[in-house]
Amino acid sequence: MRPLVAVILVGVPLMWLVGFAAYAYVDAPKYGMDPRKWALISFVVPLFGFFAYVFERGERDYDPDTDPYAGGSDERTGGFAVHESRQGEERLGPAGTEADDGDDADDEWNDPDGVDL
Repeated sequence: MRPLVAVILVGVPLMWLVGFAAYAYVDAPKYGMDPRKWALISFVVPLFGFFAYVFERGERDYDPDTDPYAGGSDERTGGFAVHESRQGEERLGPAGTEADDGDDADDEWNDPDGVDL
């Protein structure tokens, strides 16, 4: 058997198994699972062991108090998340035009001149 064929038939699937096991070993502690057990299962039981790990791990809880981009009632951003490095920049309107910050009570949608609905 030629060496290239041996590498393709043996090496590539072995590399995938080692990759699945390494991912399970690194990722399992984040979910409070035993990393050695799930790495071994992912390596010994081809493909099914890795998918068993993925489906067995629980979802992480989302805590909006620790998320710097969650919600916000800042009037300038209108509730949209703006990265702190972009806070001082001037707002842009549609298609990169300058935003109209004026409060027009009659023109809620900022329609162009001549459009009356």
